[in-house]
Amino acid sequence: MSRSFLVATFSDTESLLQAVSVVRRENLRLHDVYAPFPVHGLDEAMGIKRTRLPFVTLVAGLTGLCCAISLQFFANVLDWRVNVGGKPDNSTLAFVPISFELTVLFAALATVAALFLRARLYPGKQEQLAAEGVTDDVFALVLRKPDTTFALRRADKILQECGATKVAEKEADL
Repeated sequence: MSRSFLVATFSDTESLLQAVSVVRRENLRLHDVYAPFPVHGLDEAMGIKRTRLPFVTLVAGLTGLCCAISLQFFANVLDWRVNVGGKPDNSTLAFVPISFELTVLFAALATVAALFLRARLYPGKQEQLAAEGVTDDVFALVLRKPDTTFALRRADKILQECGATKVAEKEADL
């Protein structure tokens, strides 16, 4: 499904941050911002909320911990009892290394899977750059195209005043 966007390119971070602030203040529909490197303060300027990815990691880690303890308890106490030097069957200290490893494994794999699903990254996906050079030295601010020509001209004027080097309309699946 292709949509219409207004793509403004910038050559420096200061004008990009200023443009993002002005666009949000003017209630224009900000779609995304592309930068070749992390820009400090951009998340706050865009109004992005904190990610819920740590909760996925926590739940997956606790699931791994429960699986590890359940598996070891079943194997050592219920299924195959082996008396080793008179030690108890359900020795908690013996369960620690495997429990730790499975906690980390489940948490890491679930975090990566959630990141790939949320970012819609999958094998064979074609890249779609918002503007030429956005991976090298160009910053791009992408707005959803306004419905009326008056609003389109107003958005174009605002972006030009903020220091955009180029403003263009683009049809894409960004």
